[in-house]
Amino acid sequence: MIQTAPTPVGDARIHWFDAENAKLTLALGHGAGGGVEARDLQALAAALPEHGITVALVEQPWRVAGKKVAPAPKTLDSAWTALWPAVAERGGPVVAGGRSAGARVACRTARELGAVAVLALSFPLHPPGKPEKSRAEELTGAALPTLVVQGAKDPFGRPEEFPSGTRLVPVPDGDHGFAVPKKAAIGQDGALAVITEAVAEWLAGLPG
Repeated sequence: MIQTAPTPVGDARIHWFDAENAKLTLALGHGAGGGVEARDLQALAAALPEHGITVALVEQPWRVAGKKVAPAPKTLDSAWTALWPAVAERGGPVVAGGRSAGARVACRTARELGAVAVLALSFPLHPPGKPEKSRAEELTGAALPTLVVQGAKDPFGRPEEFPSGTRLVPVPDGDHGFAVPKKAAIGQDGALAVITEAVAEWLAGLPG
């Protein structure tokens, strides 16, 4: 089901993947370079309902409007905050999450919106080649249970670059989009299985 959610900066779209007798809802935003068609978002939407988790893939208004460039972080946060009630109205706990820029949005807003935890996929810890421009404070500032899933070869931050104590699942050979080379032993399906299995296990362990 696709739901339109109005925001001050245009309509967003929520793609619902419902679980029967859902224990919680996982709301996932996309990155600045793509939409909800990203392989990791689609894999989670396909896999998690079987585990009793409803998934809401959220298209930011700029993507709905057909624009190619994401707006400023404040605009992304404003849209996410405005559409949040449409996600939360299903009832039950909601986990905020997203990939890349969407993970940053989730980290910045989750506590204020009443989310119970944060899932950060391909968190852009720093711009490629500029580790001195760290965004670690955004990640730790969520002040909620947080899981980071990160490609082992992500130029925006490799797993070993994250702050000590970060709960992190590395995806072998994965890049920022979790693509793996054809010669990689894990294979693309295997890489996606690492993500879905780790996220399902983590969500199952959250306090209910």
